[in-house]
Amino acid sequence: MTRAKRTQTSQLEVRLLREGIVESTHQVQATVCDHKGRVLSVAGNADTATFVRSALKPFQALAVTTTGTLERYDLTDIDLAVICSSHKGTIEQARQVFNILWRSDVDPSMLQCPIPTEKNSPLQHNCSGKHAGMLAVCQQRNWSMETYLQKKHPVQNLIISKVAELLAMPAEEFIGACDDCGAPTYLLQLGQMATLYAKLASGNSLDLERIVRAMTYNPVMVGGDGHFDTELMRLTEGELVSKSGAEGVQCIGRVREGLGLAIKVNDGAKRAKYAVAIHLLTQMGWITPTIAETWAEKYIFLSDVKRLEVVGEMSMI
Repeated sequence: MTRAKRTQTSQLEVRLLREGIVESTHQVQATVCDHKGRVLSVAGNADTATFVRSALKPFQALAVTTTGTLERYDLTDIDLAVICSSHKGTIEQARQVFNILWRSDVDPSMLQCPIPTEKNSPLQHNCSGKHAGMLAVCQQRNWSMETYLQKKHPVQNLIISKVAELLAMPAEEFIGACDDCGAPTYLLQLGQMATLYAKLASGNSLDLERIVRAMTYNPVMVGGDGHFDTELMRLTEGELVSKSGAEGVQCIGRVREGLGLAIKVNDGAKRAKYAVAIHLLTQMGWITPTIAETWAEKYIFLSDVKRLEVVGEMSMI
């Protein structure tokens, strides 16, 4: 990632107003980069590091697209979309995950993601698609499936090598930790996250382009009806590719323009990241005023007495 001399500006603030009176506040940082890793605009600090969490999933999917696994098991773009997903565990989504395992001849008992509360199967876990993709690669490469979540497992080494290649960094420099689903996640700077999404959206890689097509053509598999990522990709008709992460992470790429946006809410609040995303996407002209107005009813005006207000803008670097 190429940085200008100055990459730190004022953070954004999200205020929860109750009948116009401030009740709570959230501090938020955001960065926009191009596909060459150049920081274009910032709110906060582009060097701020946080775990990328589920926003990493489109890049974890590179293990599937670059190994011939899709072709070997005749997997479709719908399968690829659920591999990139944080889904709701609907019957349709769980069946799609099962389809990946069935086609790759992997028993569902090999899934090591947890069984969600009040659910019956790990197939219903929001990360099951990612896990199924990893297992399919292990089957294709004849790698151990019992240990596929270990950081030094070949499939995890493959994933981090792909991320390292995109960011032009040695793989051994990345700091990893166990995500809630059991798979490794990594500590990345906001500028690095934005760069990854700029590369994802640039159209310069056939593998990444297929991932974008799978996500934007099958958005319901990426999240589900009413989910921010799903609705954003639906409403923008493939112009934006979007993936959220836990603890206030949101990443968005502008397709074919090679621009990426990364957002981090310091206290991890989900409501704040969606309000900031709408605010910034409108400011940058990535969504229309009509879409912004439609979403304000869901993500800004929380009730008759509560609403969110975003204060501040990104600064050009």
